[in-house]
Amino acid sequence: MAEYGPHNRTDPASTDVSTRLTETFHQHFGSPDAGILIHAPGRVNLIGEHTDYNGLPVFPMAIRHGISVVSRARSDSIIRLINTDPDFEPLEFEISGVIPPYPTGHWGNYVKAAAQVLHREHGITRGFDGVLHGEVPAAAGLSSSSAVVVASGLTLLEHGETPADRMQLMDDFAGAEAYVGTRGGGMDQAISLGAKPGSACRIDFAPLRLRHVAIPDGWTFVVASSLVPAEKSGARQAVYNQRTEECRRALKLAGRGLVGIPPGTYPELMKGRSVEELLALAERSLADPLVRRFRHVVTETDRVSQAVEAMYQDTPSWFGRLMVGSHESLRDDYEVSCPELDELVDISMAAGAFGARLTGAGFGGCIVALTSADSAAAVLSALADSYYASRLDQAPSGQELFIAAPSGGASRTTL
Repeated sequence: MAEYGPHNRTDPASTDVSTRLTETFHQHFGSPDAGILIHAPGRVNLIGEHTDYNGLPVFPMAIRHGISVVSRARSDSIIRLINTDPDFEPLEFEISGVIPPYPTGHWGNYVKAAAQVLHREHGITRGFDGVLHGEVPAAAGLSSSSAVVVASGLTLLEHGETPADRMQLMDDFAGAEAYVGTRGGGMDQAISLGAKPGSACRIDFAPLRLRHVAIPDGWTFVVASSLVPAEKSGARQAVYNQRTEECRRALKLAGRGLVGIPPGTYPELMKGRSVEELLALAERSLADPLVRRFRHVVTETDRVSQAVEAMYQDTPSWFGRLMVGSHESLRDDYEVSCPELDELVDISMAAGAFGARLTGAGFGGCIVALTSADSAAAVLSALADSYYASRLDQAPSGQELFIAAPSGGASRTTL
């Protein structure tokens, strides 16, 4: 069995999800007797955006909204998977070391990514029949795609009866997403596997380390969708990958301005140097836009460290100021915001939030706002009235506007 998280869910939504999944499974495949239910949560990144693929820390938390898969093992290497959302076509393919991808943007590529990496790294060959249900809105910047990788990957490991270390799986699943053409980091997979209820988690890389921080009583995180899809495919994927390449170029050029052997990573470059020293180095070594990309990476890393301390000290006003600084940096220096995200941030702040920022890769998706428990209703109401009323024919759903409860990591239930 894969040792990746608690084996029992206490999530109040899990019973309804399980019932829907088992009923759908029965319609397509018969009884799911001897089957399993895997749940992989999505996440909201509180601060530390576009830092993980630079080897620098992030500070996310898992959320109740996730990806759930009910499945039953097969005796061959075929995977058949039905999505409860009729907009996503059923999958059927064979596990191998080289699995031909679906067209760019197809949801099944995330399942294939997990199958291919687990075949290569762990010798997985046994397929399954399954039904997948998503509570994470697609293309919202809440890690729905990575949750699909984690949920389908853990399903394969369970049916293959293959032991797997949780930390190793975080690396395996992070690497798997190269299959879909995204040059991302390892935050989403790590938090989906390693989250603890009631806590945020500082995640460091190379080596991978998780540090859980209990979220103080009264801290309330509101998530609001811009209704602009944050697709990591097509043109937006190209821009996302462009940012990673710009960061690599900035690192290389900035390193040339130092005496001795140029550092090969951002952690090496930043070790022992203050933010002020690093920004001065950038001004000497880099031209626009690389100087702005570099400035975001350096200052965002500093904000992560401060945010962890602010949470430890139960100082939401400090944490909120850091969130605002993060959003401004993402908007101006990293250029991944959009007018809709900026508007959501402004509405949240005007309604009394301590802070707000875009969360996820940007280009659309969601914002996250920190409020007190007493102020949350006012922020939710302001967002509903000032943003959604003119864009939706009805009140926003629980996938478009909600309070995010810090949840635990991936779990397994025997049916």
